[in-house]
Amino acid sequence: MKLKNSDFVHLHNHTHYSLLDGLTKIPELVDFVKNDGMEAVAVTDHGTMSGLVELYECCNSAGIKPVLGLEAYVAPRKMTDKDPAYDKQRFHITLLAMNNVGYENLCRIMTNSEVQGKYYRPRTDHDELEKYSEGIICLSGCMGSEISEAILAGDDKRAIELVKWHKKVYGDRFYLEMQDHGHPKSTTHSARQKQVNDWHMAHAKELGVELVVTCDAHYLQKEDQEAHEVLLCVGTASNYADTNRMTLRDYDLHVIPAEEIIEHWEETCPEAVKNTRKIADRCDVDLQLGRILIPKFPVPDGEDEKSYLDKLVFQGLVYRYGDKELGDTTSMSVAECRKILEKVDKSRDEVHKILPRIDYELSVVDKMGYNGYFLIVQDFINWGKSQRIVYGPGRGSAAGSILAYALRITELDPLKYDLLFERFLNPDRISMPDIDTDIQDTRRDEVIEYCSNKYGFDRVSNIVTFGKMMAKNAVRDVARVLEMPYAEADRLAKMVPDPVQGHHVKLSEAIKDTPELADEYKNNPAAKEVLDFAARLDGTIRQHGVHACGVMIW
Repeated sequence: MKLKNSDFVHLHNHTHYSLLDGLTKIPELVDFVKNDGMEAVAVTDHGTMSGLVELYECCNSAGIKPVLGLEAYVAPRKMTDKDPAYDKQRFHITLLAMNNVGYENLCRIMTNSEVQGKYYRPRTDHDELEKYSEGIICLSGCMGSEISEAILAGDDKRAIELVKWHKKVYGDRFYLEMQDHGHPKSTTHSARQKQVNDWHMAHAKELGVELVVTCDAHYLQKEDQEAHEVLLCVGTASNYADTNRMTLRDYDLHVIPAEEIIEHWEETCPEAVKNTRKIADRCDVDLQLGRILIPKFPVPDGEDEKSYLDKLVFQGLVYRYGDKELGDTTSMSVAECRKILEKVDKSRDEVHKILPRIDYELSVVDKMGYNGYFLIVQDFINWGKSQRIVYGPGRGSAAGSILAYALRITELDPLKYDLLFERFLNPDRISMPDIDTDIQDTRRDEVIEYCSNKYGFDRVSNIVTFGKMMAKNAVRDVARVLEMPYAEADRLAKMVPDPVQGHHVKLSEAIKDTPELADEYKNNPAAKEVLDFAARLDGTIRQHGVHACGVMIW
């Protein structure tokens, strides 16, 4: 039977999360795949899984099956070996999550690669691949893989040993990966990739391994190739005109339409096309997004999170509103505290009574399952205050909570200022509490270290932030790559409109809507070249970093 577009699935794609190497945006990739009649798509970024949640959400919205993957770097020896004489080289391997266990194992491989194996790039090794192989489908990789390198070096014995090792580890989940730019019909035919493809086809049957064809896509459409070359120049700090710079111009690395792939391989090796769909059908990862995951707070013996929170809150209320001559309140029971607060309430009007307000707040917190959340937040705040670390008095809607005031999370009396608890937490609006905590910046690391010691260093981490190449910066970067004089580049970049209320203006729209920019685009060929490339790079991730204040505890 003649193959259909839906019989092929792109299993090897790099997006702009492959920093300054991939140009494809995930929504554009999913739209392309759907419009081309394909029914699934994978993302396998270099050494990162950062784009997989975006892929999962985009695919589910579009009715396309997401295949969650990773192109990992494999160290030549152990991932912990970092001798420049032996360990600068690294090999590529394509890994796809077949199920939730496989996705978790991909996360473990990636985390260990970054934390333990980082040497220029995050690296794994054979021991890690074997340890976390369950639920993972493995493709042998591109020309930069261990197996391909052995083939290209003419070392058949080593190549066969490697194939057998991978087959032993992954069983029928291991496939020999051929790439389309090695096919004779490819417009950028690669003799080296053909050598790898031919070896795979010659040895697959005797080694008992099935074949699969991929495209190793780095940009969406063929016409994006030169824009991708500019992106590579930004990443390698080289100029577009340099003759000895890194280039991938010799290969077709766009997301090739399924019809073209089928035309190339239908007679040559149709099973390699069919196996792409077979692999996608085997992959079924169900990410439970949107759940509220709060770590368990270690409470004293005989207490649960609710009873312990109640005790701390009532002791705090006596401290805040009771007679200061009572002294230390930490030994008081909830019942004892209630009696004291009842006396205080007798002198207050109905609006400002303490007990009705705290009983309501505690009931809402308990019903919504946030007892542990407040225990965690008050713990690191009060520890910091005991170490004379300066905290803000309270900012945002959390200042409307008497519970937060009792726990010394905030220092503003919500009863005194008639602040509303419902602006902070509302059972009709299911969302996590949001307590804005301002910590003395010179001692913030001490608070993070305290949390790491309490919950475990593997359960506390900073979060990533991605800096994108927005319109103005895209113009400056492209102008440098194209060697436009700095003064001219600066003049052109300043014509791009500034962000409006924090929202950047797309360069493609600015060219149409900004008269002076439109005039430059129409009448200045050098400016047009810069703006065309910059418009394609607009919104591409340029770098990642550590978020200025976000910390996760899980």
